[in-house]
Amino acid sequence: MTDNYPTSLFSANLKFSNQNQHGGELSIAGCSASKIVKEFGSPVFVLDEEDFYLRTKAWKAALEKSFAGGQLYYAAKSFICVEVAKWLKELKVGLDVCTQGELAVALAADFPTSDIEFHGNNKSESEIEFAIKSSVGTIVIDSFDELARVARVAKNQGKVQKVYLRLTPGVDTQTHQFISTAHEDVKFGFSIAAGDAQIAIDKCMAEGSINLAGVHCHIGSQIFQVDSFQLAATRLIAVLASYRDKYGKELPELNIGGGYAIAYTENETAISPNEVIPAIAAVIKSECEKAKLAIPKISIEPGRAIVGPTTTTIYQVGTTKSVKLENGLSRRYISVDGGMSDNIRPALYEANYCAFLANRSSSEKSISSRVVGKHCESGDILISEIELPADIAPGDLLAIPATGAYGRSMASNYNHMPRPSVIAVKAGQGREILRRENEADLLSLDVTQAPRPLS
Repeated sequence: MTDNYPTSLFSANLKFSNQNQHGGELSIAGCSASKIVKEFGSPVFVLDEEDFYLRTKAWKAALEKSFAGGQLYYAAKSFICVEVAKWLKELKVGLDVCTQGELAVALAADFPTSDIEFHGNNKSESEIEFAIKSSVGTIVIDSFDELARVARVAKNQGKVQKVYLRLTPGVDTQTHQFISTAHEDVKFGFSIAAGDAQIAIDKCMAEGSINLAGVHCHIGSQIFQVDSFQLAATRLIAVLASYRDKYGKELPELNIGGGYAIAYTENETAISPNEVIPAIAAVIKSECEKAKLAIPKISIEPGRAIVGPTTTTIYQVGTTKSVKLENGLSRRYISVDGGMSDNIRPALYEANYCAFLANRSSSEKSISSRVVGKHCESGDILISEIELPADIAPGDLLAIPATGAYGRSMASNYNHMPRPSVIAVKAGQGREILRRENEADLLSLDVTQAPRPLS
């Protein structure tokens, strides 16, 4: 099978003019970095709209080729806004939300609620009430407390709520501990090995206001090993067989989550849907045949794998300096006009990125550099070690690719920095889909009033 899925760290329509080893004038979908910054300011997230559609369609097609009737959910936590929700609705894929806020975005886009699943390890009573009242298609139950809440709220509303149980299959994904979610010592889900999964199944079956439709797992994020997904699927199929043996009927659905890796550096290659989905499918079909089970409806939840490579962050250089190191070498610091407020991932779990000079070419030699932000933290480092041209100076533009997942969605107002805008580009044209925050936004939550007794 020919696989034309782009697996590098660049979006499909990103190009350098006069390219040499240091980059060159960058353009995305026919829009140059210089013109984007002149029009929309910096830092700025630039989303290749055509690339978003390409990747979504590729994951959807790979799933449907392996599993008739398979359901693709896009993980909203990676990045969501009303416009992106509208794209997903047009593409006829589902939406995986984790909070009432993400659900509110979906509703603002008039997204069909039957195609929404609601995740989260600590959904509040009010969130559950809102979700069930909104007729969310599926709630993924994560704990015994939540199971009782969902059953109670659904009963109070006179409804029977479709649910999955999130299970912990005990899979070591060989990724950073902060994004590994399938081992035993983790806050998510019901352990299969400890017996909690079976207890949760029994409790669901005893509740008249709950319709247990299937089981779910999410083994972690940024996973390159296909066998990790295969092992998780094997262990979930065993749960489906155990359910059949006990209750005399089969659960019709199985959600195997997301976590499919993308490239963040030039020496990495993203996992392709045409590689991982057939590999998972082979195991599911084989295990179902062994257990004499019908193949359930299969769902997956890519988020990063779709939106991550679509987006490039463009920064403007503000200052540079060189420091002498104890080993006699030197390091050059390049400070840009953003930092940990628009990309917390390097500080949070040592995520690696690449950077490129984006407004011009350079024939200067490359030297050891560290790309840092403007925040009052020594840990405000975007790229700890990278070779960049020696003549980078204030006013130059730096581009960091593959920032679509968790850049804007985890952005903060630390040091009262306004969060950047997100620009969608296509066929030489650009438009804001999330505007840049301003000082009025930052001040809008401040309240000045006289103290009063608390009731």
